[in-house]
Amino acid sequence: MSSSDGEDAMRNAGKSAYDRLQKDVDSVKNDISALADQIAEALNTISGAAQKQARQGYKQARASVDSAMSEASARGSAALDAASEAAATLEDSLEDAIHQKPLAAVGIALGLGLLIGLTWRR
Repeated sequence: MSSSDGEDAMRNAGKSAYDRLQKDVDSVKNDISALADQIAEALNTISGAAQKQARQGYKQARASVDSAMSEASARGSAALDAASEAAATLEDSLEDAIHQKPLAAVGIALGLGLLIGLTWRR
């Protein structure tokens, strides 16, 4: 074998190793690209699910707040009606008591006025 044949064999062996290495690098690049695509797809799926869950949570919270406000409004109206009715009943009772015992009502009013006046002086 001549030195030129040895050099050719070395070049061919080096070129063959380089070609294999190039194929391996290309394969790794393709694998990384496919993996990046899979990660992007997974992130999009997760993002979509998170958005859907957030929307559902918002709708539930809004429905709860609306329900609570409606219930509070109904309770407030009922309390106001009850207070108005109690005030009307008290007014009717006082009016009846004043008509039945006018002197006692005047005496009580004078006594309360005197008591309030003495309290304010101190």
